[in-house]
Amino acid sequence: MNRRAFITLLGGAAAWPLAARAQQNDRGRRIGWLDLFDENADESRAIRNALREGLASLGWIEGRNLNIDQRFAAGDLNRTRTYAAELVSLGADVLVTPSATPTRALQQATQTIPIVFTGGGDASANGLVKNIVRPEGNTTGFSTSEPTQAGKWLELLKQAAPQLSRVAIVFKPDVAPTAPQYIAAIEAVAQSLSVQTIKIAFQDAVDLVHSIDAFAVAPDSGLLVLPPPFTADRFTIFKLAIQHRLPAMYSQRALAAEGGLIAYSADVVDQSRRAASYVDRLLRGAKVAELPVQFPTKYQLVVNMKTAKAIGLAIPEDFLLHADEVLE
Repeated sequence: MNRRAFITLLGGAAAWPLAARAQQNDRGRRIGWLDLFDENADESRAIRNALREGLASLGWIEGRNLNIDQRFAAGDLNRTRTYAAELVSLGADVLVTPSATPTRALQQATQTIPIVFTGGGDASANGLVKNIVRPEGNTTGFSTSEPTQAGKWLELLKQAAPQLSRVAIVFKPDVAPTAPQYIAAIEAVAQSLSVQTIKIAFQDAVDLVHSIDAFAVAPDSGLLVLPPPFTADRFTIFKLAIQHRLPAMYSQRALAAEGGLIAYSADVVDQSRRAASYVDRLLRGAKVAELPVQFPTKYQLVVNMKTAKAIGLAIPEDFLLHADEVLE
């Protein structure tokens, strides 16, 4: 090989990594989205669309300079962990989740890729971060609630059903680590409202049926269902609430839309749109510690009138006038 040919070959070899990097950059940055629930759920779709819209307004266009890998676990905790590892292996620049359970799965899968949650209760109380002002590690985001909000749930349920004198606090311990804080806030308000509280901790639908059947024997009873909205069990709760004519309060709009009576929650679509700003800053080089955990700025009260009629509840007109959404 003559000297000129050798130099040409060497120059081409040196240029190849640069060309490869340029081609990789042309494909854009990569986001991983991990959702505990089903892809086709209306609220899940609305949350994802809000994130996309927020990113687009900041110059990140999917298919042009942004790629989004999505995984949906359909309520399966084992699948959530599998998908978390899969998204990390795909080389995401930022990982995004709408709730606490997939956030924990991602935290177990990576300690380096930034994680942004758009919901999931109180991030400090449930252990997602220790310092909300200057988050340590690789996780920050937008909390959807805090324990003191639980007292508001009981106040609203009592306003909607003034005859209420007993409330069962329904929760699933293995996915609700913040339950004790919520319960303490509810019990504090219950005393001032002269409402008796009973705790129903359950593991499966059989537990739910036995516990709620026994609870519902006494009159003037209702349910307060703590987050998160466990996919496999919430329809059992809806059915039992209607069967026993129990007014019930939930922590997410989607649960009222699917058959629950009332929901009071942060506007999770607004949360997701706001979270786009954090994803943008991380993609542009910001550090997680520079992005404090944010709390809701918008809440929504949703009432399902079809369910109210099914349980024979006449909700006061004043209450309905204050609702953000009344589902007929």
